[in-house]
Formats: sequence, C-alpha cells, structure tokens
Amino acid sequence: MANTFTSYFNKDVGITAATVVTIGASTQTTIIGMSCANTTISPITVSAYITRSAVDYYLIKDATVPVGGTLVIVGGDQKVVLITSDVLKVISSAATSMDAVTSVLNIT
Repeated sequence: MANTFTSYFNKDVGITAATVVTIGASTQTTIIGMSCANTTISPITVSAYITRSAVDYYLIKDATVPVGGTLVIVGGDQKVVLITSDVLKVISSAATSMDAVTSVLNIT
C-alpha cells in the first residue's frame, strides 16, 4: 500500500456545492485538515458534507464564519476517513465568498 499526502484547494466557493474530492477505486482517504476562509466583507455560513451512497452526511452545517475569519472543520486530533466513491463537498451562503483548503492522506 502506498501512502501519499496531498491537498485540495477550492477558490471562490459559493451557493452551489463545490466538490473537494471524489475518492477513487481501491483508495481510502483520511482528511487530516480542512479550513474554510471567509473572503468577503460580510459574515457567511458554510457547510461541509460527505455524500456516500446518495446520502449526505454533514461534518458541519451552516456554521457562521465572521469577516476575515477561518473555520477549521477538521484538524488537531480529529480525522475523518473516506472510502471509495465518497464525495467531499463544501458550500457557502453567498456567491464567491469562501476559499477551502483540505489536506489528506491517500492510501492506495
């Protein structure tokens, strides 16, 4: 099994869910860090969720991020494991209002 660290960047996330990553065949992915930054001049709310077998499971839902603030959704001692076909998505309450940075460990 190969272990590979990588990161994903989503710029100007808005009111349509942005796919961070879709987990490929024979892959397990551990989210080791996920942060969402408010890039606007007003507070926003953000959500992050995993779609597995057509069901959405929220990591966080409608959390407020103040002006100039960043919400750490996953980090520190918390990790989240994703399996083949899982889809990680983020969404914001306002158009082009958030940047998301996600760090993962892929095991193939």
